[in-house]
Amino acid sequence: MMRKLLLAAIFLTCTTAATAQVAEFSVSGGVSSFSGALINNPEVTLGDGFRLNLRFTLNTYRFFGHEIGYAYNRSKAEIAGPEGGEIGMPVHQGTYAFLAYATPEGSRIRPFAAGGIHFSSFFPPGSSAYYGNQVTKFGFNYGGGIKARLTDVWGVRFDIRQYNTGKPDLFQTTEAPSGRLRQTEVSAGISFNL
Repeated sequence: MMRKLLLAAIFLTCTTAATAQVAEFSVSGGVSSFSGALINNPEVTLGDGFRLNLRFTLNTYRFFGHEIGYAYNRSKAEIAGPEGGEIGMPVHQGTYAFLAYATPEGSRIRPFAAGGIHFSSFFPPGSSAYYGNQVTKFGFNYGGGIKARLTDVWGVRFDIRQYNTGKPDLFQTTEAPSGRLRQTEVSAGISFNL
């Protein structure tokens, strides 16, 4: 009898903890804006573009959660000089962020702050992602946003985040670029809540 009570208590404890964990999938798009974007000599400046995000969030506590994601940024490289011009340049990112919410789990509107780490893979202008010639840099990110549930399953989200990364050496020059590259994301999207 004691063994059955112990198993029932463990089962109830586990199911209570499991119901507090709410998962969310989201797709969003927006603007990716770079500042401090002089990245190479000859003078190459990274320009603004659009961004597509795929995110998975696991809210493990009432006011806290974890988010992992992938982002595709389509920016442009502006090359100075007589043979210069503007060439499309993709940047792929893998992200992790710890989320702190202002309202508890289950609220219809949830403002949040985010902070975490990421990697950014820069592909030299005119190259393809299939050749393995990307330059990958690691960094940190921070920002915030707001999530709103429209129904029990569907919601919307708005994000403003900044990604701070080392500058990539796209052309493998003898003098690697120094300083930090700051990228700002402003995006909106839809979410599917479990």
